[in-house]
Amino acid sequence: MMFGSDRSRFLEGKRAVEDKNLGPLVKTIMTRCIQCTRCIRFASEIAGVDDLGTTGRGNEMQVGTYIEKMFMSELSGNVIDICPVGALTSKPYAFTSRPWETRKTESIDVLDAVGSNIVVSTRTGEVMRILPRLHEDINEEWISDKTRFAYDGLKRQRLIEPMIKNEEGLFTYVSWEEALSRVAGVLQGSQGNDVAAIAGGLVDAEALVSLKDLLNRVNSDNLCTEEVFPTAGAGTDLRSNYLLNTKIAGVEEADVLLLVGTNPRFEAPLFNARIRKSWLHNELKVALVGSPVDLTYTYDHLGDSPQILLDIASEKHPFSKVLNQAKKPMVVVGSAALQRGDGAAIHAAISTIAQNASTKSGADPSWKVMNILHRVASQVAALDLGYKPGVDAIRKNPPKVLYLLGADAGCVTRQDLPQNCFIIYQGHHGDVGAPMADVILPGAAYTEKAATYVNTEGRAQQTRVAVTPPGLAREDWRIIRAISEIAGMTLPYDTLDQVRSRLEEVSPNLVRYDDVEEANYFSQANELSKAVNQKLLGDPLVPPQLTVKDFYMTGNSST
Repeated sequence: MMFGSDRSRFLEGKRAVEDKNLGPLVKTIMTRCIQCTRCIRFASEIAGVDDLGTTGRGNEMQVGTYIEKMFMSELSGNVIDICPVGALTSKPYAFTSRPWETRKTESIDVLDAVGSNIVVSTRTGEVMRILPRLHEDINEEWISDKTRFAYDGLKRQRLIEPMIKNEEGLFTYVSWEEALSRVAGVLQGSQGNDVAAIAGGLVDAEALVSLKDLLNRVNSDNLCTEEVFPTAGAGTDLRSNYLLNTKIAGVEEADVLLLVGTNPRFEAPLFNARIRKSWLHNELKVALVGSPVDLTYTYDHLGDSPQILLDIASEKHPFSKVLNQAKKPMVVVGSAALQRGDGAAIHAAISTIAQNASTKSGADPSWKVMNILHRVASQVAALDLGYKPGVDAIRKNPPKVLYLLGADAGCVTRQDLPQNCFIIYQGHHGDVGAPMADVILPGAAYTEKAATYVNTEGRAQQTRVAVTPPGLAREDWRIIRAISEIAGMTLPYDTLDQVRSRLEEVSPNLVRYDDVEEANYFSQANELSKAVNQKLLGDPLVPPQLTVKDFYMTGNSST
């Protein structure tokens, strides 16, 4: 009793708040909440989803969803970073490690084509969590949920040892020497069009250039990407034809935006957040040609027929006036719209619309109107290095040896190839490509290698080694270099710096990190596009990934 009365003078009941269930990603401990309303403001202003709010007054005030529901946003994980008291934390990361025990590595995300800057936290050779890193020109301080939570797939279903298919059609583990000798032997006995390669969506520029050099040694130039891109007209010869030329941050300067056959909310969530920011603060006028989707901001839906593009290009459509009167117009076409049978005709129409808008709008000559929004991280670097977009060439002339470098989209099946075709699969997750292969070579994922990726605006960035590859897996370019040596056609590089010197020889922009090489020649590309004599199909322009479920299930098995 020495310290005074044993009774509290605080007569009211102790305040405790029940935890809310916001879904599988965000964990709540609402008793910690101080009602700063940061999460509510983030949800409504930046994510554009009015799921969170406050109920009650005074001492009874609570932050929540009112009716129990999930926080349905592709940017929901960012409330974890902005909560000042830990009332909102990461559900998958909870109780797995302490922040001061982890090693932090600055890196780049490769699960979409935006190239968000991230910090990879690791402990005991395992990725524990992924956080955003500030980059004002790309992702600001946000990252998408796919970027933040997909890391758990990095330790599941991994390829960790080389494998060869035996006579019974079953895979058996073998040593690196045996696997590489088998591949080298097959390559030595093949020449020219008998050998082909397909690069997947998560492949780095170093591996792409190594594979290109290896196939060139056997006189083959059959190098394809899984993602299709029209090659009629200027095709991929001019960089301005396949880049987001205005740059991601450029949308904040635009005053009119035309979206064609794309759903940026799920294809590039951080680009969509920029569009919303400009719509909210700069009164950006947005129009969409394609299926109506919820983009978190209002837009004029012009219809879903590709014919509308021709009408705008020939200035019959009322929207062409809006574009021509704009000071800084932007046209963004989704890569999926260009993968249709009439992709070249759509590209030609977009090119004409962009050319009309840039000449008639009185825009600054340095302002670029035409933009392509890609969905996979490897596409721009592959096109820069001279890969052919799409696998039509392989389907028309099936090869005897097919090298799948992380190719898991299933664009070529066993049925498309001759029975005796020898398939080599190199990658970190055995998704669709691995089961059909004869030899499997385990590669490294993006957190396990120092590698170059080029985002949709043409900005080269590099990932850094955060953890070592599991088992016997190795960096992709090293595997290809080892094959070349055993096959007796040694590639002239032994270190990463030498590979990057080779990258610089082929395409100097690939090693100018964090720098966007300006792409021009729009009028020349438009002239060449007039030679395209393809007819537009009547099918509506439907953007891919229309649901949140599809957003989390895209990418390769790592997501």
